[in-house]
Amino acid sequence: MFAIYNNGSVGFRSTADNLYNLKNVDMPSEVVLKPKEGFIQDFTDAQKEQEHKGSLNQSAINKYKKMANIDTSEPVYHVKDIMTKDCIIIDNKSTILDAYNLLKDNQVSQLPVVSFAKKIVGLIDKKIILNLMMEDITSSEDILLRKIDDIYLPELITVDPVSDIRRVSKVMIDFKLDALPVVDEEAILLGILSKTDIIKAISSLPRLQLWS
Repeated sequence: MFAIYNNGSVGFRSTADNLYNLKNVDMPSEVVLKPKEGFIQDFTDAQKEQEHKGSLNQSAINKYKKMANIDTSEPVYHVKDIMTKDCIIIDNKSTILDAYNLLKDNQVSQLPVVSFAKKIVGLIDKKIILNLMMEDITSSEDILLRKIDDIYLPELITVDPVSDIRRVSKVMIDFKLDALPVVDEEAILLGILSKTDIIKAISSLPRLQLWS
């Protein structure tokens, strides 16, 4: 089961088949700062344009459906079996500079952003931070001191802990995802599944098959 979050609000929760039908695998994500208090900015037209960009990748759907015919005689491994449970996170009230330092000091590629009670908000990485600074290079120092909560983070795909790792691996490849936050039905972060986790699982679990 997968879900799509947009800055903390869930807009979709369903199976991988429906995820492919809903979301264009080649659709880019944009990151912008929220307007400061006292300023009004209308993002409606931009959001509508983003939602309607591109066409559905039929090839990805066909490949997924072929892969989904899994040999049930093989043991099924779930996300919870191989995910990283104690992942490094950052609160959405922290600054963008805090996020950068945490990424650098821990040598991780991205950080799950959470709100109160570890509810998932989004993911932040160095590319997002760099893009924000390049948008207004003269105010880069001020931007770094803004809170993560001041960013419209990209739309986020999450997965639940009992999803079949074979289906999840295919989604990660087709949607070009390096990692997927693992959340429960209340949007509380349980861990993260990365490409590294999958590679480690393949090397240590001989009967783990990703393709049938």
